[in-house]
Amino acid sequence: MQLHLVPIRFRDAAAFVSMWHRHNQAPVGCKFCVGVADEDGTLRGVAIVGRPVARMFDNGQTLEVTRTATDGTSNANSMLYAAAWRAAKALGYTRLITYTQAEETGASLRAAGWHVVAERPARRGWDTPSRPRGLNGSEHIPRSLWEAAS
Repeated sequence: MQLHLVPIRFRDAAAFVSMWHRHNQAPVGCKFCVGVADEDGTLRGVAIVGRPVARMFDNGQTLEVTRTATDGTSNANSMLYAAAWRAAKALGYTRLITYTQAEETGASLRAAGWHVVAERPARRGWDTPSRPRGLNGSEHIPRSLWEAAS
């Protein structure tokens, strides 16, 4: 199957994530999105890129791939991660990060040239007295922090 990159609006990318992502809902916003389609123009995957969720990384030079989702098409996710990094660099950003959960292999990230820069322990939750939050399903799961190759 021949794949190519396509522009996509945030609302369409968010709808695709809601339909196909295994364990998360779509984020609430983004800096940009990119899609991948087959030769017939059928959308096969999306990447949503935004400001880093962790405020210590939100330095104006770093973006985060906050969500990718595919319909299972081979190589679509790797293509999205590589395209996201090319686009971020073209916009002047110097770093692009993302996270995977412990049970995810990161094969698509490695294929796109990304590498693990840190292992994050599981959290009890995201609720704090100064910032009340409900459960979102990512509690108690260790994560890996990945970075796009320079």
